[in-house]
Amino acid sequence: FTSLNLNAGEDSREPGRPYVPPHIRQRGGGGCSNNERQEPYQPPRFSRGRGGISVESQRARGSRAPPSSTGAFVRGVYVRPEHGDDSPSNGEPVRWSNEQSGFRRGSFDRPAEGPSGFASGRSMGFSRGGSYGGGKSFDNRIDNRRYFESPSDWSQQLPVNERMQNELFHKANTGINFDQYDNIPVQATGPDFNREDSIINSFADLQLQKIISDNIGLSQYTRPTPVQKHAIPIIASGRDLMACAQTGSGKTAAFLIPILNNMCTQGPGRALIAVAESNRRKQYPVALILAPTRELASQIYDEAKKFSYRSHVRPCVLYGGADMKSQLVDLSKGCGLLVATPGRLLDVMDRGRLGLCHCRFLVLDEADRMLDMGFEPQIRKIVEEDTLPRAGQRQTLMFSATFPNEIQVLAKDFLSRYIFLTVGKVGSTSENITQHIEWVEDHEKRDVLVDYLANSGNFD
Repeated sequence: FTSLNLNAGEDSREPGRPYVPPHIRQRGGGGCSNNERQEPYQPPRFSRGRGGISVESQRARGSRAPPSSTGAFVRGVYVRPEHGDDSPSNGEPVRWSNEQSGFRRGSFDRPAEGPSGFASGRSMGFSRGGSYGGGKSFDNRIDNRRYFESPSDWSQQLPVNERMQNELFHKANTGINFDQYDNIPVQATGPDFNREDSIINSFADLQLQKIISDNIGLSQYTRPTPVQKHAIPIIASGRDLMACAQTGSGKTAAFLIPILNNMCTQGPGRALIAVAESNRRKQYPVALILAPTRELASQIYDEAKKFSYRSHVRPCVLYGGADMKSQLVDLSKGCGLLVATPGRLLDVMDRGRLGLCHCRFLVLDEADRMLDMGFEPQIRKIVEEDTLPRAGQRQTLMFSATFPNEIQVLAKDFLSRYIFLTVGKVGSTSENITQHIEWVEDHEKRDVLVDYLANSGNFD
């Protein structure tokens, strides 16, 4: 059919022109002019580059395409109409290349000055993380400004959030009888340790960041407990600590205050860079706190949220018996301080969502209960077999109500040149706790409990 001349009559002496199929005819010119010879059709050539496909038509390779006032599609390649030399496209086919627009492994960025002739000073696109931005590329390997909006200087205090502040501190109450606590004996021993230089009488004696001191005031902490008087200065000095203290002695604040103060002062280190290099799929907490039960983990997490209020430190919690997906979603938003039970922590680490190589603080709270519950293999796997920095390279803190032989072996393996602190009698219960036992039938327990709480004034 290429030799057919459909435009020439029977008496026409004009040599036949090649037949132009309809799908490549141009609307304005209808093929080619009478004075021009149509070049044989050559299909567009596709070249693959990094992150994009370039389309080169026969016009781009040097052959002349006919002028057109309306433009046309040539085998899927749109050829713009010619408007002179000042036209941005000047009849050239639209080209989407790696340099102009580019699909970078799932991210699309508008070109700085694309073939349409307008300038776009910003890129906008879908990143590998699946989020969409109208002004920044979220590809962490290129320009991950969104995650680095959290500066390396974590001493900067964030603005007040009235709603969050009311949620965190509206029930703040220490519930501590300080008159009784002043009589509790405290002993502290260890290599190169001066007990007189490692004690405080008030929180004002500590050189705390304004973020932490403000949160202590909002928590209505007026006087440090005995374990806080001794443990906070020891932890702030960078020493490892093995503390035997009763439940309810204030040991949670004793390790949270100096750890968060150090994080606000020293910043995240290379943890944020490691998160960015993993495209935010993997988090690298600076502090790890292990607890035996979900109830204790939740309590520590609530206290961590209080003391980290208005800071750049974001606490997270992981424990079993809860939805894994929701915990992973919360973890992916950022994690500077992690509270976890050993079993759930290993599950998340096996999924590749958590790394401990940048962890500077390790806390084992109620270590004796963790051993009683059979968590020693999991704890040793976390501490000894993973990428967690070794003893001496990290700061390790252990808190226990008792000090059996198993705890002594654990302290010897995990701690380096540690200070041994005892508050009160080791293994005893608090003298400020009064226990009442009342015999009640099973079907009456709920009603009796509600009546007791309502009459005691502790029921909201």
